[in-house]
Formats: sequence, C-alpha cells, structure tokens
Amino acid sequence: MKSNVRVRFAPSPTGPLHIGGVRTALYNYLFAKKHNGTFILRIEDTDQTRYVPNAEQYIIDALKWCNIPFDEGPNTNEKFGPYRQSERKEIYKKYADILLEKGHAYYAFDTPEELTAQRDFNASKGKMFIYNWQNREDGKLVNSLVLSEEEVQKKINAGDKYVIRFKNPQSEILYMEDEIRGRITIKTNTLDDKVLFKSDGMPTYHLANIVDDHLMEITHVIRGEEWLPSMPLHVLLYKAFDWEIPKFAHLPLILKPVGRGKLSKRDGDKLGFPVFPLAYTNEETGEVSRGFKEDGYFADAFINMLAFLGWNPGTTEEIFTIDRLIEKFDFERVNKAGAKFDLDKTKWFQQQYMQTKDDEKLTDLFMPTLEKKGINMDKKDVQKIVASIKERAVFVDEFWELASYFFETPQEYDAKAVKKSWKEGTSDLMKELIPVVSNIEDFSSKNTEKEIKEWLSEKEIGYSKVMQPLRLCLVGKLAGPHLFDIIYLVGKEETIKRIHNAIEKIES
Repeated sequence: MKSNVRVRFAPSPTGPLHIGGVRTALYNYLFAKKHNGTFILRIEDTDQTRYVPNAEQYIIDALKWCNIPFDEGPNTNEKFGPYRQSERKEIYKKYADILLEKGHAYYAFDTPEELTAQRDFNASKGKMFIYNWQNREDGKLVNSLVLSEEEVQKKINAGDKYVIRFKNPQSEILYMEDEIRGRITIKTNTLDDKVLFKSDGMPTYHLANIVDDHLMEITHVIRGEEWLPSMPLHVLLYKAFDWEIPKFAHLPLILKPVGRGKLSKRDGDKLGFPVFPLAYTNEETGEVSRGFKEDGYFADAFINMLAFLGWNPGTTEEIFTIDRLIEKFDFERVNKAGAKFDLDKTKWFQQQYMQTKDDEKLTDLFMPTLEKKGINMDKKDVQKIVASIKERAVFVDEFWELASYFFETPQEYDAKAVKKSWKEGTSDLMKELIPVVSNIEDFSSKNTEKEIKEWLSEKEIGYSKVMQPLRLCLVGKLAGPHLFDIIYLVGKEETIKRIHNAIEKIES
C-alpha cells in the first residue's frame, strides 16, 4: 500500500448523480479514510455540449447529504487546483505536445465525411473500420504519419481542423492488474487510436483524466466497470509519459431489480423508487426526478444500503455506521459481478435505522405535519407518541397514518373490529367503565392500567371483554401500541369522550 493514499471521484456535470456514481464516491471515500488518505472531488466538464449548469452544485449537495465530504475539490483546499477540467484547458495541450514529440501521438486531419466514407467502405466489405495500425499509414487516411512535417505545418497554419490521436504500439501484449478483477491481458493490435485532443481545443476524457490524475498525485483509480475498456489506453498513456501507474479498481454495475442490465431512471419510474440521492429538476423541461432524501430515507440508511450493493463484510452483520464501514472496507470483499438493486431490502435498511433514531430528532421531523394540520400539542407528549409508533414505521411521513388517533377522535370504526369485539352487553360495560376512568387521579399509564385491572378483577369481568372494545373506542380499530400508553397520551377527558362517542355511533 502506498504511504500517501490519494483517490478521486470525478463525475461529469451532465445531470443528476445516479446512485451508481454515489457508490463510486462512497467506495473511494471509505478506501481513502481507511488508509488515512485524501478524497478528492474533480469535475470533469470537458464535454461542454452535455454540460448542465446546476449539475455541479447538485453533485456537491448530494455528497454533503450522504456525509461523504471531500478533502480537496472546487473551492475547497485547492492544493492541486483548479478542480474543474474546463478551467485547466491550457494544461492539456502541453501534454498532448509531449506525446507528439515522443512519437506516441499524431495529428489527424480526416474530416467527419472522410471517416464516414471509410466506415461505409469497410462495411460494404463486411468489415469494421478501426483507426489503428492497420490503416493509419496506408495513404487513405490524412495524418502526420503519412504527411511531411512541412505539409502538416501548412495545414495547421491554414486553419485546417485536426485532432491528436494516440499511437498505440503494434503487436504488443499488455499486462495489467486490477484490484478487484486481478490480471487482465490484452493485445495492443485490437485497440483503436483514440482521439486525445479535439478540434475545439479541448482534451478528450482520456487525456485530461490521465494528466489530472498524475498532477493530483492520485494513487488509486476507483471507478465503475464501464471504464474497464479504457484501462488499456490509460495504462499505455502512463507508460508513454514515463509516469508511475496508479492502482486500478473497477467496481461492478448496479443492476435492475430483475438483474439484467444497468439500473436506470426508467426502472425507478416504472417500479416506483428513486435512482438519485436528491430530487432533481430539469431546468429545460421542468421534469422533477425523485430523490431518496425527499422520499424520506435517512442518509445513513441510504449509505449503508449502497455499501452493500457490490461489497459485503464476509459476516452476517448488515448494519454499519460510516465509521464501521471505513474500518471494514477492502477490495477483497468487492464482487466482480453486478449487484441487483432491491427495493424491499432498501426499505429494510431504512426501517432498521428508524428504530435507532433519536426520538427527539424524529419528533422534530414530525412536528411540521402536525402544524400543517393545526394541531398544537406539547413536544414532549408528541415525542412519547413517536416513541410508541416508530417500530411500525419505515418513513417519518407514515407517522400521521400510524398515530392520527392520538390527535383526532375516531369518526369511523373498523367493521371487522366491531364485529369481533363489540358484543351484546359491551355498551353497558363501557358505560360502567366511564366513572372508573373519571375517578382515576394519577393518570399515568402504569397506574391507570393497575386501577382498571383491579376493577375488572373485582367485577370478575374477562380482560378481553373490556380491553378490545376500549381500544376500538380510542383508536377506531384493533391496532396501536400499549393501550394504557394511548389512554395516558390522549388524556382523561378525551378518553371519556371517545368512549361516549363509540357507544353512540356503534349502537346506532
């Protein structure tokens, strides 16, 4: 392990950050922090045609919500700044020129129309056109490998558009190591000569990526497996520059719930779940995409779920704080195969975190709902209600449905519950219970339970004959937490009112 671990998350600001991108950021962060290293955010915006103005801020906001802070990045500790590739434009031409001087790159003046003609010609022969060693010097393509220096300079001076292509070595076998996939071998003759520098004066991803990783002293490149086909070119570029090659780790895809293909926004729309950490509004169309935050997920539950999409600790343990993830994370436990997104499992993580959340914080999240409904109750009492219902909730926005009877007298009574619990003579028992409740001075849950049970015992009344219909009076159905906690929280006056109300409505 290199002593000074430096990793980067380098998204393109072309729209909202997919959860696959968040997981890449997470794994980079976990690896860096485990080795006391540095986690860097770099915005790769060389493709200005796909640039979306609010996407960079979305990325930053998403990482902040996920509690994945970057040590270096735009406007943050810019030790190797700037951290936006569009602001580093002047840097890349210098390195493209170095490759030209060393014979590892060449000018190509072929027009789009000429390249299309070559593709069509090859297709007519049943072949695929690849710009590489097979044809780059056959005279049909226009590049500096076949033109004289004078001809090349004349074209440049005349303003002819050109790109700079990498010159792949011929007939070599390239041996590469991936931290997750092991040894990878490829024949260089199968590679095409990728464009490194475009006619608009901007580098392609490949050149900018390698130059920035080198200048920012990146030690480990941790990215999605969709970049695996680019690994040979990147390794060859490092070799061409005579630079130290970082370690590579290509992460598995996050797959659709059915397991076939990469998870997409369309899958989320179809099956009813978000694929972005935060909600996102397309400024051009006005379309709003759902986010895990706005859907009610806790950030730590979301991150715990995400960590397990492609990695596992090798034990049955599943609930991990971020500090515990940092401690346990390693590439040996990252899978090569893709990981299926599982909505039910995602909700399971959310529910597990719901049980451990501080009741006061949950109450703070619930209070605005009560305020909107015009309900004014002491926060301490609301907190007791929250504590009594949270074990049955997955999201905070379910609290009202689970707890509305604490705040409003039931106006309807579940028909099945009435049939089950309201028998002949039940109304008379409820009427007898009213003065018992009225005479209880210490209305705590514990004391109320004690006094009502003593009354039942003295009267030799079966427990369920009173308790089930009493719950129905208070809740409107046979559901809810401990009955005497409900009685305490709604209060004596409201308890009596609800018994009267139920008798009247059910008997009628």
